[in-house]
Amino acid sequence: MLVPRVWSSLRQRLCRDLSRNVGGWASGEGRKMDIAGIYPPVTTPFTATAEVDYGKLEENLHKLGTFPFRGFVIHGSNGEFPFLTSSERLEMVSRVRQVMPKDKLLIAGSGCESTQATVEMTVSMAQVGADAAIVVTPCYYRGRMNSAALVHHYTKVADLSPIPVVLYSVPAYTGLDLPVEAVITLSQHPNIVGIKDSGGDVTRIGLLVHKTRRQDFQVLVGSAGFLLASYALGAVGSVCALANVLGAQVCQLERLCLTGQWEDAQKLQHRLIEPNAAVQISNTNCCKERETQAELTYLSHLASLTTTGTRTWAL
Repeated sequence: MLVPRVWSSLRQRLCRDLSRNVGGWASGEGRKMDIAGIYPPVTTPFTATAEVDYGKLEENLHKLGTFPFRGFVIHGSNGEFPFLTSSERLEMVSRVRQVMPKDKLLIAGSGCESTQATVEMTVSMAQVGADAAIVVTPCYYRGRMNSAALVHHYTKVADLSPIPVVLYSVPAYTGLDLPVEAVITLSQHPNIVGIKDSGGDVTRIGLLVHKTRRQDFQVLVGSAGFLLASYALGAVGSVCALANVLGAQVCQLERLCLTGQWEDAQKLQHRLIEPNAAVQISNTNCCKERETQAELTYLSHLASLTTTGTRTWAL
């Protein structure tokens, strides 16, 4: 375990080495990184023997790179990061950094159950090329994860991280909603740039935007199913599984919302609701390999992406 003085020295050195002048962060303008835009949460392809298929990963990234995404999120829920080893998580980010366009943001999931492990993983993600870290709420002891505990956890991670931090609330998998009051407090931290909220509550999205409006803090949503409504309430983008399948259409919906073409945006949003629901069903059944594979085969056919297997149990 590294003592705080060593962590502080390492953080300062990495900040100098890893600064990319992206979106205003480290640009001398005094503003946080701009994370507005659409991000596909990149899936993790596996071989028939359940090894990470790095070749197929690179093929998928080349295909996704043809769309006007703001960047890519690695090791979100779609990436099955709980089933990966630490070395696999880092190797994936390193490989993605090497092949993705330099003008795209690479946001890497670095959340772990302990604060110390999350700090170490976040620093390591920065070393292998991540521009920002998205940190899921620790949840194993969710009964003790009140606002004070979560504020302490994220503050320590952000204090020691050499790259900006994005909060990640995904109660469908963690059983834990990051409390609004905790988000308000954390939004004031200079190294916490925003939140990805995957709870599906549009009222909460509006409240988060409203309560953090005086901070340099941005809200991303976790689904394309209510993207129009989220933009109307002040969200700035989405990390959504549907972007892996219908990237052009999701980016078009973003453009229509940003340019105020609300009638056309509404029509497109309606067309995206059913395919988005199909993606959500696949994610909900992620441990039921037989059912999920049929759905993933269909969806990957639409997107021409490779999903050759999952590291799950067949129930």
